[in-house]
Amino acid sequence: MLNAFTALTRGTRLVFSPGLRRYVFLPMLVNLVVYAAGLQFVLGHFGGWLEGWMAMVPSWLGWLEWLIWPLFVVTLVLMVFFSFTLVTHLIAAPFYGFLAAKVEAQQTGRPPQDERGLVRAGVDALGRELVKLAYILPRMALLFVLGFLPVVNLLAPPLWLLFSAWVMAITYLDYPMDNNAVSFADMRGRLRRRWWPALTFGGWVTLLTWIPLANLFLLPGAVAGSVLMWDRHYRDLGAAGEAVAPRR
Repeated sequence: MLNAFTALTRGTRLVFSPGLRRYVFLPMLVNLVVYAAGLQFVLGHFGGWLEGWMAMVPSWLGWLEWLIWPLFVVTLVLMVFFSFTLVTHLIAAPFYGFLAAKVEAQQTGRPPQDERGLVRAGVDALGRELVKLAYILPRMALLFVLGFLPVVNLLAPPLWLLFSAWVMAITYLDYPMDNNAVSFADMRGRLRRRWWPALTFGGWVTLLTWIPLANLFLLPGAVAGSVLMWDRHYRDLGAAGEAVAPRR
């Protein structure tokens, strides 16, 4: 957990250092526009969503309303922020992939194993984000359905937190792995085999998304931090989990 936090703090310092800071301002602007538009939409609908959920609570659970109401609020807030994050990453993916490549070349002295040009890499990054969404959305829908099941929905907030941490790990650690020609399936396998660094890193990134406005400046640092995590924990894993010799 401390190693993941260190990677984030070091990554944040890196992206705002000379030579890298120019690559973070455009993704920051994208995030700012999306968050502003999303916040305006949510503020206009949040009350209605919450009333609709509370109306679905059966009468025999009315005596637990004092507990169910805050759980619904927490679940709804988690879902909203999670959805915002998915949208911003879909839009900013080409910029984040490029930033991850620059950080890797600067910090390791080894450019990524990526022979694609800038335009091709950007197009492929959008395709990779769609692959991530195909993985994430069905699981997100299942959690959403669980939120409507009496009693079971009491587990929704912790499940959303764990799911968010896992998805943030997949989202960010995929940038350096995609740059190094690691397939999406192979990437998930590597994260499962070393799940604790992945989950703690994703948990810290999830916390960053909850810091209003500051997250616009910190999330590019998470991209750089993911490169450091990749180089330390996952580069030496082959497709089947065996250690591989470092590239010279």
